[in-house]
Amino acid sequence: MNFRTAICVCAALMSIAATAVAGPVSGQSAEKFYRGKTITLVVSADAGTPTDVIARQFARFFVKYMPGQPKAVVMNIIGAGGMVAAASLQSKQPNDGTVIGFLQRNNLYIPLLDPRQNRFDPREVKWLGSLNTVDYCLVAMTRSGVTTADDLFRKKLFMGATGYSNEDRTLPALLNEYLGTKMSIVPGYTGRGEVYLAMQRGEVDGWASTTDGLQQGEPVRMLAEGKMKVLLELGWNRSPALPNVPNLSAYVTKPEVKALFNLFLLPFQAGRPIAVPKDVPQDRLDALRAAFSKMIADPEFIAAMKSQGYPINPIDGDAVERIVNTLYATPEAQLASARKLIYSPE
Repeated sequence: MNFRTAICVCAALMSIAATAVAGPVSGQSAEKFYRGKTITLVVSADAGTPTDVIARQFARFFVKYMPGQPKAVVMNIIGAGGMVAAASLQSKQPNDGTVIGFLQRNNLYIPLLDPRQNRFDPREVKWLGSLNTVDYCLVAMTRSGVTTADDLFRKKLFMGATGYSNEDRTLPALLNEYLGTKMSIVPGYTGRGEVYLAMQRGEVDGWASTTDGLQQGEPVRMLAEGKMKVLLELGWNRSPALPNVPNLSAYVTKPEVKALFNLFLLPFQAGRPIAVPKDVPQDRLDALRAAFSKMIADPEFIAAMKSQGYPINPIDGDAVERIVNTLYATPEAQLASARKLIYSPE
């Protein structure tokens, strides 16, 4: 063996050795990085809302499965139906794996429909998954005289809403535009609690609520006392939680209208999707995804969620990504119709 050959063999052996240890070193670096650190969970909803309650349970259990056993804190960032928090993942938050975004399903399609919301692109983050699916329904105060779904087509109902492009406004707007309901929508409330307060004061009569949101806080009392009724489930199948409430399948018959509704309803399968900035190092991303997988299989976590009225129905990050890709493959004609519903007149 001549000198040049010997050098080449030596280099090759060194390369093989480096490759062989790359995996363990990567894993060790994630553990070393997270030891003594604090993970910040950015929650795109007010404190005390269902999203916030679920996120805090997530924070409590998630760190148990993280290498290095970091601590976790929750930071609530509200505004624009969750878009402010989502955008912060791509502009303000560190991309070192110490920040996790607990986002909203409308964050998956609003940037596709509204170019003014281009500070966030759901294709430009890494998804960990979602803990549950989300269903919406319409509720109204019984004093309004609107106590059934059919009443929505005969009587005017004032509906509170938060962000102009949030589901609590766009879903009633869809019903008005394509089914002929008579809801007058009042957007601009800061959150769920403020809408319910407005309903009790008589400022508005109802709103589009998540189904799980009816199982926590003031709505529980309002329903039990008969002051509020659930009118219509905003999905295609009857929910076990609302066995006697009609759903959209009884009213939406045209295929093109159903396709438009699906653009807004498909993201519900992602519930409250969880993401991190796209440039998080791969070994830390792997650690985060592994922790998510272990946590959703933890019997204690499952029991804790169920005891608070939020049984988990999780999907992984790949499933969220597939939903995003399906949304971004929507034909332009449907997107044009949807855009008319989410543009503010201001």
